[in-house]
Amino acid sequence: MSRLVAWLEDYILPLANKLAQTHWLVALRDAFVSVMPITIAGSLAVLIKSLIEAARVNLGWETFAWLMSPLALISNVVWRGTFALFALFLSMSLGYHLAKSMEVDPIAGAIVSLSSLAMSIANLTKMRVNGRTISVKHTFDISQFSTTGIFTAILFGSIGVSIFAFCVKARLKLNMSVTLPYAEQMALDSLIPAIIAIFCVGMINFAFQTITGTYFGNWLLNSIQTPLVKLGQGFGMVLLVTLFVQIFSFFGLNGLGVWAPILDSIWLTAQNVNVTAVRNGEPASYLWVRGSFDAFAWFGGAGGTLMLVVAILLFSKRSDYRTIAKVALAPAVFNINEPIVLGLPVVLNPVYFIPFVLAPIVNVAFSYWMTMLGLVNPVQAAVPAVVPPIIGPFLACNYDWRAIVLCIINMLIALAIWTPFVFAADKIADSNNPSPYFTRQY
Repeated sequence: MSRLVAWLEDYILPLANKLAQTHWLVALRDAFVSVMPITIAGSLAVLIKSLIEAARVNLGWETFAWLMSPLALISNVVWRGTFALFALFLSMSLGYHLAKSMEVDPIAGAIVSLSSLAMSIANLTKMRVNGRTISVKHTFDISQFSTTGIFTAILFGSIGVSIFAFCVKARLKLNMSVTLPYAEQMALDSLIPAIIAIFCVGMINFAFQTITGTYFGNWLLNSIQTPLVKLGQGFGMVLLVTLFVQIFSFFGLNGLGVWAPILDSIWLTAQNVNVTAVRNGEPASYLWVRGSFDAFAWFGGAGGTLMLVVAILLFSKRSDYRTIAKVALAPAVFNINEPIVLGLPVVLNPVYFIPFVLAPIVNVAFSYWMTMLGLVNPVQAAVPAVVPPIIGPFLACNYDWRAIVLCIINMLIALAIWTPFVFAADKIADSNNPSPYFTRQY
């Protein structure tokens, strides 16, 4: 086992470190994190509306539903200002964080990114009037600013901000001899670079529209985004990403953070489509989404380490391990695993490598097929990561009681996987070695 860990450390860790330090990936991760209030608010609006509808249909609470109808209408308004404009917010957030990482004006970066998105989507929409479909030009279909525009926002936001940053660092700016207030000075310094960046993106879109006769955003949606999201529904793809997250986390890197651009670009897009479908009274479109990992595998954090804490408290005879587990229990309930991962430690500890990687993979595989068989609803709402297990899956699956059962089964499976290695860690620690920690010299 030590040889396997050493091999991973020699060949995988350098690559993991490079990925973790790539400023574009870091900016994209931070952009998705920044728009979390929008995601949660939109999902909460869906949950409120679904709860009122469930009370009316399943319990026959007509009076309750009538009294709560204003709240349902408010939820619709909240929806239009959050999820319906998700790509819009993501574009601004990405531009801000990407410009900040490139050490240029982040506000100007956000504006350039937003402009780049707006130029890249269709400025016409189709409407049905008296049974006929007509095209209305010079207008935006609001759906293009929702999840359908995520990849367009990422691509053109990145292009626009990169050109902007290049021009700023090339010192293409107006030189004023007078002293101006800070805000005005920053605006003037960004003026020429922003104009160049916006016109460059405009030329790219104009050339594409002229050659192909379609908008780049529409082409990107149909040719890249939709196929990638569908690819993310494959069983092998889901397991592969789970494996990578666990391996990166084992080396002390934030696996969820490093792979957030992939997780959010593909599976968060699918999740947002599910949320939109449920809000419109339609069945969920995708089987596995971003919240599925959190609901059914990563309880306690990456690795399902809540069950490691439980296993130590139930079976470990070592007082030092039990003390760490007691301290880590409360954070683990709220899916915070740093106390146990770094305090035990699990990081770079060959004794715990197998269960740390295996438990989430088994949980993901089991949950995937339970969802595939229709034994539990797909995740249909975004739930904050700090919501405890059992409650989180119940809310994420739109009040499906079967999600509670599945979560409990998964936790028992993870406990069964972790337990033998807790016994092994005790035996190793009780032998001549003072601790089971990885002892390779650096």
